[in-house]
Amino acid sequence: MEAVTFGVLGPVTAERAGDVLALKGPRHRAVLARLLLARRRVVPLARLVEDLWEDAPPPRAVGAVRTFVGDLRRALEPDRPPRAPARLLVTEGPGYALRAAPDAVDAWRFEAAVAEAGRLPATRAPDRPRTALAQWRGPAYAEFGGQEWVRGERSRLTELRLRAVERRAELLVDLGRAAEAVPDLDAHLTDHPWREEAWRLLALALYRTGRQADALAVLRRARALLAGHLGIDPGPRLRRLEAGILAQDADLDPSDEPAEAAARLWARATEAYDRTVAAGAHARLESAVGLLRTLAVTGGGGLEAAREHRMTAVEAAEETGDAELTARVIGAYDVPANWTRSDDPERAGRIVAAAERTLAALPDDTHAEAARCRLLATVALESRGVRSARGPRAADEAERIARRLDDPALLAFALNGVFMQSCTTAGLAPRRDATGAELVELAARHGLVNHAVLGHLIRLQARAALADFA
Repeated sequence: MEAVTFGVLGPVTAERAGDVLALKGPRHRAVLARLLLARRRVVPLARLVEDLWEDAPPPRAVGAVRTFVGDLRRALEPDRPPRAPARLLVTEGPGYALRAAPDAVDAWRFEAAVAEAGRLPATRAPDRPRTALAQWRGPAYAEFGGQEWVRGERSRLTELRLRAVERRAELLVDLGRAAEAVPDLDAHLTDHPWREEAWRLLALALYRTGRQADALAVLRRARALLAGHLGIDPGPRLRRLEAGILAQDADLDPSDEPAEAAARLWARATEAYDRTVAAGAHARLESAVGLLRTLAVTGGGGLEAAREHRMTAVEAAEETGDAELTARVIGAYDVPANWTRSDDPERAGRIVAAAERTLAALPDDTHAEAARCRLLATVALESRGVRSARGPRAADEAERIARRLDDPALLAFALNGVFMQSCTTAGLAPRRDATGAELVELAARHGLVNHAVLGHLIRLQARAALADFA
């Protein structure tokens, strides 16, 4: 049977394989919460009675607690034979203990993840707190906030969560990724405006992304809030930061490591772009697809993020009614593809349909030939694994246009479509090998690094299919 997992970072829950277990009334949940709070230690029966009834307990309180425990056992271990000893909620000495596994309680996992983040290399450390913080569903032990027995643990977990948010922001700022820290710190301070360290980190993050005026405004807000509501001045770290920003102290600048320099450049360039390019400008759509194309080849979750937003860009372009713009937006996503079946056929089908509509709307003249080629190559790529004559025809036509236009990047994209449409029947490995060889040679001559990688992967697959392992 699947193990039971417990949640206390929000309302108290018990689940098995994703299904929430029925825990009957509030006192049943209170017993479960009190046992989880004890962290596998025994809670005496007398203490349970004392905690469950703040005023004088009723005469049959002990019997009632035993009934609650029996009901919980049946919910937690429904298949336990009659009179068999419980394995999870056990009787021991003068009371009861919940022997949950170390990873079965969200609060315990959260604490372990925060501790692990402190031991990781700095470049990997910010991801661990983010994963840990995602486990929170609300205030800890939410429905028992007014109970004296849970107050200390709620405060401890809350403080640990707030410190985890701030520690992650500090790591991002130190790694030259200050722009990523700003939104989380903004939201954090909305709910917890008394956190001086969060104010300091937000101001520093803004300063390091080239937003000196915004950084000073944040420090003024912090000063006004602390003085107006608490009657105190900002602490020494906030005062030193304000003085350093006003003096443009070089010690506040990040080190000039490439990653940090790139982060600053990115933040400043995007800020300038937002000021310069109008929100509705067609240039935004085309540059957004350029960003998605770059994102798709960065590794990690970049490819999935690019896929998710690609269709949105295509739909926005179609809404303009400008066929040539739509063709550029669809065709700009020339990310090399090696998998010969789509892992999202529904999304691929929508891209193909948009490409076909745009092909039909394009003017029939030589100026649109490059756009037509890119649309046809897109149809060939996104039709991979689909039994249809359209995919091979689109691949062949795209290749002919690209060779006629003598455009290396266009030809590389078209050859990717040719490769995808050469996996439909057996016996085409020699053709694939020739396509891969041409891609490698073409990419070497024209600096098309991504397509050079694609060409080598195609040749590897083709030579393996031909049993030419050397």
